[in-house]
Amino acid sequence: MTEDDVVAELSDGMTIGIGGWGSRRKPMSLVRAILRSGLKDLHVVSYGGPDVGLLCAAGRVRRLTYGFVSLDSIPLEPHFRIARQTGSVEAREFDEGAFYLGLLAATHRVPFYPTRAGLGSDMLTYNPDLKTVTSPYDDGTELVAVPAFEIDVSLVHMNRADAAGNGQFLGPDLYFDDLFAMAAKRTFMSCERLVATEDLLREGSVHTLKIPRLHTDGVVEASGGAHFTECLPDYGRDEAFQREYAATARDPEAWARFQADWLDLPSHDEYRARLAGRADGGEAT
Repeated sequence: MTEDDVVAELSDGMTIGIGGWGSRRKPMSLVRAILRSGLKDLHVVSYGGPDVGLLCAAGRVRRLTYGFVSLDSIPLEPHFRIARQTGSVEAREFDEGAFYLGLLAATHRVPFYPTRAGLGSDMLTYNPDLKTVTSPYDDGTELVAVPAFEIDVSLVHMNRADAAGNGQFLGPDLYFDDLFAMAAKRTFMSCERLVATEDLLREGSVHTLKIPRLHTDGVVEASGGAHFTECLPDYGRDEAFQREYAATARDPEAWARFQADWLDLPSHDEYRARLAGRADGGEAT
């Protein structure tokens, strides 16, 4: 598929799960395709990074469910900060562990997972819809019932994939992308390189094959598709580009220029061509 093929499968108001972690291995070519579309009122579920910030800045998000929203080297995603502080999006904030349990409950097809995470914390204060349950056993322990995340479509980015939909990560962490793929009703996966199925073990062991074709509905080959986030070992984070992006949150004119220069391009190929043509080879211009 192409990025635009994937976006054609989405609709207003959908709950979209986005894999990756902060500013690491985000499916950015797919996020930019959403930005080029007319999609709106989305509910985004993410261990958030620039995916969340960009979609908020462009006014595509109605609701967010997240464990954090960070650019890693920049601790708080600045466009998300604006959206949160101005109240332009509804927010459902979990700690990282409770967020994981929401994904896990969805993958196991149970309505919730019980946990002690959140007891005595503001996670319950700021999520008044969260409920507690009492253990049915003799201990009678009170626990938080983290609800299963109901995700319509998940978007993930892998280092390698085959045409059948098997995905492979080669970096240091899977970032729960397997849970995003299993939790959603449908999953679309972009990858750095499409390879033959028999070649998937040439760069990594069987333990790196964590996205089975059973859980994918389409594959997009997108070299550099996670830029400007890191996608190790293929490439690191483009820190210069990220700093320029982050600075646009303080300057509406800079945001308009960034949008015109990098987000309104008609395709990922055009985006890559513009990156290759940067005069200084580092700073986004």
